[in-house]
Amino acid sequence: MEQRSITESIIHSKIEKNLTPTVLRIENESHMHGGSATDSHFKLTVVCQSFRELSRVKRHQCIYALLSEELSSGIHALALHLYSPAEWEKQQGNIPASPDCQGGSTIGKE
Repeated sequence: MEQRSITESIIHSKIEKNLTPTVLRIENESHMHGGSATDSHFKLTVVCQSFRELSRVKRHQCIYALLSEELSSGIHALALHLYSPAEWEKQQGNIPASPDCQGGSTIGKE
């Protein structure tokens, strides 16, 4: 069993407690960062019955509200894939890949 970081554990706890998801996947993508970031880039996949009634914007706002402290104190990137159970079934468990982070790069600088 892979050990979670402190940040991953906090994210997991807050989402489990407040949303009771049927699927919760937290992927630490900090290794994709252009610099030396740790525990700063995450991809969340959450399948939750309560998302049936919410627009995509409202779903994102829900997660942002739950993780507001973490977003203001260290999380640099948060990819959200939020589904109702029916949407997840149509998705067949396929989650889009996250792009490489351009943070700290020299792209666009001369």
